[in-house]
Amino acid sequence: MRGILLAVGAFGVSLRLAGFPYIENLHGSPWQALAAPFACWAMVETARCLERRWSLYHAGVLILLYTELMILAMVLFLWVFL
Repeated sequence: MRGILLAVGAFGVSLRLAGFPYIENLHGSPWQALAAPFACWAMVETARCLERRWSLYHAGVLILLYTELMILAMVLFLWVFL
């Protein structure tokens, strides 16, 4: 739960720093660099939940890791390319 909240929070902060609700004001901000470590930290927190043996729980954690990887990619995209 902690990893999911960290990832979604980092994504929300990154969107807000990019000027999200107003599409004409989208811009990159140097403060967005602070959201990327939190997104990475979220992936580490979720990876701690992986078990050694494969199960449906293990598959669910892998799906969460993939979604957090996509959130990290979006945070980096908003920081670097805008």
